[in-house]
Amino acid sequence: MRDAIAVVLGGGQGTRLMPLTKYRSKPAVPLAGKYRLIDIPLSNCLNSHLNRIYVLTQFMSVSLHRHIRGTYRFDNFSGGFVEILAAQQTMAEGTDWYQGTADAVRKNLRYLTQPGIKYVVILSGDQLYRMDFGEMIKTHCDAEADITIAAKPVHSSEASSLGIMRTNDAGQVIGFAEKPTSEEVLNSVRTPPAWIDAQGIESQGRDCLASMGIYVFNANVLAELLHETHHHDFGKEVFPTSIDTHKVQLHLFDGYWEDIGTIRSFFEANLQLTRPNAPYELTTPTAPIYTRPRFLPPTRFDGVKVDSSLVADGCIIEPGTHIVNSVVGLRCKIGRNVTIRDSIIMGADFYETADDIARDTDRPPIGIGEGALIEKAIIDKNCRIGARAQIVNPGNQEDCEINESCSLRDGILVVEKDACFPADWRI
Repeated sequence: MRDAIAVVLGGGQGTRLMPLTKYRSKPAVPLAGKYRLIDIPLSNCLNSHLNRIYVLTQFMSVSLHRHIRGTYRFDNFSGGFVEILAAQQTMAEGTDWYQGTADAVRKNLRYLTQPGIKYVVILSGDQLYRMDFGEMIKTHCDAEADITIAAKPVHSSEASSLGIMRTNDAGQVIGFAEKPTSEEVLNSVRTPPAWIDAQGIESQGRDCLASMGIYVFNANVLAELLHETHHHDFGKEVFPTSIDTHKVQLHLFDGYWEDIGTIRSFFEANLQLTRPNAPYELTTPTAPIYTRPRFLPPTRFDGVKVDSSLVADGCIIEPGTHIVNSVVGLRCKIGRNVTIRDSIIMGADFYETADDIARDTDRPPIGIGEGALIEKAIIDKNCRIGARAQIVNPGNQEDCEINESCSLRDGILVVEKDACFPADWRI
């Protein structure tokens, strides 16, 4: 691990996560009430003793930069760092924005090919999983590979939305199909379940190996591939073409893994975390999730019923409120007799003072007013929901704009950051 460095890709415009990405980049989107998506790959790195990390950013990155600077600080003797590499104009690379994941790494190769760096770990900034990258680098070294890619066994019914790989008996990748839809193409990359079983992972009928978008490159190989081509994307161009020219090894992984690319996947991944036996465990003592220390008071509530939910620090929840299968974020103020069901409430960036509230009588305070009802919705930060307002999914409607600050996405109501709904408002 002393010879390795990690690169976390900050993501593109995140259009499929709009409007959550209207004011922030994908990795900066809040997760599980108190974290951000970027905390997942960075925590995986630190728990793997991989403490030299670059984060490549471009779109709407101010809040992401602020979070990283306020969270990931190292002492002077560890040699560790989490450093931001924002898109920049250079004499060598010109003035273009990053044109894709590979192009972003290409424009920063000077930082990744320094003396003492043998391996470069390429990660996404918007996935939810827990992995020991030390084990993946061991697979890479044992196989004397040029490139190693993490793969998860999946059923063939899931293959049409994933990149599927075929290997030989030694685990070397010899075929790849991006989102195969025809039976003929799918058959060309199927993996016998018996081979998966032989690797120590129960296949359980799964017969495809899906790319997780997690790579280990020999540093010299990465530089060679990016210098000799104009490829823009790792998953669609660099990786598939390198199969024929380099030794690409598979690293099998069978834990929880979710690509947070859409409103639906974001919503479901958060609500899964509220379950007693959640598929992704937040409280693993040997592999904690790190985030910004905020020094908030404990949450206070009295006469409140909370079922299968996560409630973050610094909240004030008044009597009679019922919270079911939901995530409540930082500094959230919830009035009396509120019902929140199957929803994500992201909370607030700051507390309003009594003087602030007294001066601003034309709109409700930040938080959720008395008697409000919220069901199957995502409420972004700093929203003002008036007393008795109802934010309830209207049913089987297609995606649509309800008003300037509320929309329906993937069947889920999304209320934008800083939205204001008066008392008795309803969809």
